[in-house]
Amino acid sequence: MSGADGVEEARVEAAARAVGATKVYGEGDAQVRAIDAIDVEFPAQAFTAIMGPSGSGKSTLMHCMAGLDSLTSGQAFLGDIELSRLGEKRRTRVRRDYIGFIFQSFNLVPTLTARENITLPFQIAGRKVDEEWFDTVVGAVDIADRLTHRPTELSGGQQQRVAAARALASRPRIVFADEPTGALDSKSGADLLGFMRRAVDEFDQTMVMVTHDPTAAAYSDRVLFLADGHIVDTMTDPTADAVLDRMKTLG
Repeated sequence: MSGADGVEEARVEAAARAVGATKVYGEGDAQVRAIDAIDVEFPAQAFTAIMGPSGSGKSTLMHCMAGLDSLTSGQAFLGDIELSRLGEKRRTRVRRDYIGFIFQSFNLVPTLTARENITLPFQIAGRKVDEEWFDTVVGAVDIADRLTHRPTELSGGQQQRVAAARALASRPRIVFADEPTGALDSKSGADLLGFMRRAVDEFDQTMVMVTHDPTAAAYSDRVLFLADGHIVDTMTDPTADAVLDRMKTLG
């Protein structure tokens, strides 16, 4: 069956999944397999953390699953849509319409207010803002009194909450977060993680987070551990101590 993007659809329940996902950089002796024939599913309405040593492939996996990078071989699906068969223009549209992003660097436009940053994706897509949902999200991240402020007038924690609100404002199918607490102090980080947990529990959102922090991973439902481009273990109902102990064995 063909979907709206003109590609074959698969009947799946996962929000995103990969089949034989492989990403190779370089050639010959310099060739590096960042991820190597990974099969994985990211359940809908769940919070998945991805962990592993530096160079394990965790960010590469997330970028390929989010359509920010393309696989060398294998397949990546967002719901029914096979990302690996889309051209760049269609992949850009899928990212805009179905995916939310939270990055360590916030990625806010400095000349825009907090509200304008949150609603920017709607302006780009030519869509109307759902004001009721906007108010719900803004209230959940506690920035209602900062909507007229520009990023330079906000603390790092407030900027990241704006970025989180932007990621959820369009009601995406899935939110990808790349080290979202890396630039935050412990309190601001805990506030953001608490919001991400609430987004899953109360708003039926799907979260996938790359992190190096066992405390952050403990907010998730499941942790995937990567090493040398492979998924080497999974952990459900993680605790910070259990995650830390497992990470120690991965180097």
